[in-house]
Amino acid sequence: MNRPLPSDEYIEQAHLFDSLAKQVLLELELQQPLQVLLQWLKQEVLATTKLPLAIDYMIAEIKHVGTIGTAFSKLSHYFSSFQTYLINEAESERGRFDIWQAFRILQQDAKLRASGASANAMFFFQFETLCRNRLSYDHGIEAMSRDFFYDPIWSAWILAVRHKIGLVDLTDLVYVHSQYYVDNESRRMEADIELPQPLLFSEKEGRIALANRHKEPLFFFSSLQRHLGIPATPLVPKPSESARLVPRLVRDIERLEVRIRLLEEEQKQKGIDLSQFYEKYSKPPRSLDE
Repeated sequence: MNRPLPSDEYIEQAHLFDSLAKQVLLELELQQPLQVLLQWLKQEVLATTKLPLAIDYMIAEIKHVGTIGTAFSKLSHYFSSFQTYLINEAESERGRFDIWQAFRILQQDAKLRASGASANAMFFFQFETLCRNRLSYDHGIEAMSRDFFYDPIWSAWILAVRHKIGLVDLTDLVYVHSQYYVDNESRRMEADIELPQPLLFSEKEGRIALANRHKEPLFFFSSLQRHLGIPATPLVPKPSESARLVPRLVRDIERLEVRIRLLEEEQKQKGIDLSQFYEKYSKPPRSLDE
């Protein structure tokens, strides 16, 4: 069974995914293929970790297959099943999940693992990722259940959520498996009740879940972030109008300059000299027979 990696590995993974996300934004200016970027970034990461070896494998897969998702799949002892699922979705031709978004989420995912986050925080973060990016709940939750970050109890419960989601609200599932549910029911029945199996969530998480029943799921995640400090899923930035406005203005000015120059020529010569637009004729070389 695969086990979580040392924190050094996740710190270097977060640095790698952060650098890749920044390079994707500059892709139009740099015009560098992904394998070249990975080769550069390989020099930055710690040589004492296993990440340089993983980068070499990623570069080889790009050269042979054209994707890095296959490298993630074959390195299942190093990259978790949820990380692999995100990359595969980003590289899928049928989806609308952006590769920049995948790198940003992978960076936050690695930071959570490096900080020793609880299974509760990781579950809420990964579930919000599926929700906000409209990814497949079926395949996404199944990938979460195979993530070696969770113990067998958590994995079994996540698989059960996979079959209940859509029929039962996530807030109800969290509330029923929280300490707050046990305390509420005990007071209501004035007796001890049988503990739900498994009891995964704290009293505060259960209270937040109860307060967000029958509401938009994103409100539930926002409440968790405000009260428990759980990191939010990175959002795709809206394209800046100014970034597109400057190139457009440059093209318009160039067109105006051409028009003004033509008007000036028309005023001076009482007409436009069209010969400047003619393609110059070059006489073909004489053959040896001539």
